[in-house]
Amino acid sequence: MQTNFSVWRDQNGIPHVEAADDGGMYQGQGYVHARDRGMQLLLMRILGQGRASEFLDASEEMLAVDTFFRRMNWGGGTQSALDALKPEDLSCLEAYCEGVNTGLRTKTPWEFRLLGYRPDPWQPDDCVLIARMLGYLTLAQSQSEIERLCVEMVQAGVPLDKLEELFPGNLEELDVDLLKQVTLGERIVPPEVLWSIAAPRMMASNNWVVSGRKTASGQPILANDPHLEVNRLPNVWCELVMRCGERTLMGGSMPGLPGLLVGRSPDLAWGATYAFVDSSDSWIEQCRDGCCYRENGDRWQSFNTRREIIKRKKKTPVEVVFYENGHGVLDGNPHQEGYYLATRWAPGETGAAALSAVFEIGRATSVAEGMAIMGTIESAWSIVFADRHGDIGYQMTGLVPRRREGATGFIPLPGWVAENDWQGFLTIDEMPRALNPEDGFIVTANNDLNALGTASPINMPMGAYRAERIRDLLQEEKKFTVDDMTAMHFDLYSLQAEQFMTILAPLLPNTPQGEILKTWDCCYDATSKGAYLFERFYQELYREVFGRNGMGEKVIDFLAAQTGVFIDFYENFDRVLLAPQSAWFGGQTREDIYRKAVERALTADPQEWARDRQITMAHILLGGKLPGWTGFDRGPLTGIGSRATIHQGQIYESGGRVTTFLPSFRWVTDMAEPFLQSNLAGGPSDRRFSKWYVSDLANWQAGRYKTVSPAGDQERLPFP
Repeated sequence: MQTNFSVWRDQNGIPHVEAADDGGMYQGQGYVHARDRGMQLLLMRILGQGRASEFLDASEEMLAVDTFFRRMNWGGGTQSALDALKPEDLSCLEAYCEGVNTGLRTKTPWEFRLLGYRPDPWQPDDCVLIARMLGYLTLAQSQSEIERLCVEMVQAGVPLDKLEELFPGNLEELDVDLLKQVTLGERIVPPEVLWSIAAPRMMASNNWVVSGRKTASGQPILANDPHLEVNRLPNVWCELVMRCGERTLMGGSMPGLPGLLVGRSPDLAWGATYAFVDSSDSWIEQCRDGCCYRENGDRWQSFNTRREIIKRKKKTPVEVVFYENGHGVLDGNPHQEGYYLATRWAPGETGAAALSAVFEIGRATSVAEGMAIMGTIESAWSIVFADRHGDIGYQMTGLVPRRREGATGFIPLPGWVAENDWQGFLTIDEMPRALNPEDGFIVTANNDLNALGTASPINMPMGAYRAERIRDLLQEEKKFTVDDMTAMHFDLYSLQAEQFMTILAPLLPNTPQGEILKTWDCCYDATSKGAYLFERFYQELYREVFGRNGMGEKVIDFLAAQTGVFIDFYENFDRVLLAPQSAWFGGQTREDIYRKAVERALTADPQEWARDRQITMAHILLGGKLPGWTGFDRGPLTGIGSRATIHQGQIYESGGRVTTFLPSFRWVTDMAEPFLQSNLAGGPSDRRFSKWYVSDLANWQAGRYKTVSPAGDQERLPFP
């Protein structure tokens, strides 16, 4: 195949692709992904296809992972998505795949040669698979977890008044007696196990954009810092600069997908966070003899049966059977009479719009164009925009079901009632969006943004603390610079802690530990002893209120150790903990509960916050399997911040492994300049013996930002 591009590296190791046309540019991007991130790219496909047991590891845990991905079936029905692409976009997609295959033919990652794996050619439907995976392996999984938790709480007999406090506005359709009859299948796999190899999980993120009337340059400034799991190598993000003729794109890409998910062109910048949109619903199905009941027409309808054979390395293959209908995949066997849940995730059946958007955004020249283009993406993102004309904007994306009046999508409804079915999908104009707001800035941090739309696609947002802190800083009377934005990326002040400390401070004892906590500045820096003691108090408060007075300590410990419920949806629990009175208090006053919790917490010797914040960045395939001196794993590193600080720093053990969510890729751009500033938790390459394996890690740790710019007069280093 003829190559229609050239590739070189700048002084930071970032690949620059140059081509005369779009096809050549995306062909070059595919080549770069294969050469710099071939291991990551192929692992993602193996995982998404549910073939990890066949090629990597035949353990029972890996079988569970494969079963999960086979259940989701993201590789099915890809042709319809490809058929929906415009001819010019399909041509660019095919060029990207050609570039991937050229790169893999040039050199297949040696890790796969050791495993005896010979990759099939990369195809356009593989890109559809990756697009669907990326949309779900963010927080769609967490949304399903919190909805399942509510069902489990109902079945465990948690009183309705307590449920109302945790899930306000979402329980109007709750049929307690019916839900108690539902048989729940075993959890297929603890969520965190899925992220132990290649899969990227988008935990949370910040992005904000400031109008030129509030900046020193007089042009908009955009900042973004996606929060992903950083204790992995390589980083999920792959930085790129791509030049087609006189037009340059630069920013963050994902191996396996063409285009840039975040970044800028000469005219337009865009940054993304996850939107916590609810695009996944469950229905209660009454089943018997392989059929489900319906009120009207044919009373008993058959399920479609899908059989999958999971090959296992040096073991006997396993057949898994899935039963499907218009409500998705059944969590159970309909041949065994009973009530089961069927679950459907709307974006899992699409993918064309996301692929088209990544091509078209590179051609857009204004915020209005960017909003119209990115607003069609099927998975859920909050995207902020800035252009060189001075406009700023915001658009929420996502294929969001239109539900009947009174149904929020949070509670499973009877599947046999036709009016409970989805009634189409929300339009882009109904989704939250904004253009040039009066206050001169836009902030998103996984918070509730429903007020910016005419519909309410979010029913379970993340806490608003980070967004409120960013707003507080941007409301200052000053002319902001890029340096101000990079400093905000490292802000460690917690509004969450401030709210709790307002109640707790008067109750603290006059002891050395009490004094440390009383004088704490609510910042989660590495040396803070106040942060250490506060977190002990916060954990004891959970055990006291939701454990001893509610679900039981073992349940609370399980949720903390095996799910992301307390990580993703802490605002729901804070609402109870901060309330003056609550059914969860078991007749006690809030102050009495706080005193009990802090008494237990302050028995500990105060330690610096960094003590339990040491993490190792593990190679996604060989992590922990080779001696430290080989250099595949790196660390220890110290994670600063906490769940509610702008610099999010969540480190916890789950599913038997350490999970981290910190800023994986920080970047800022001023539209008055043709470049951006960034740092990455890792480096451009997934090749351990490349000088670019972790070449940006020191910058990421120290808070230094490198300059990413068009070709200009930069030194051109050879690729790869």
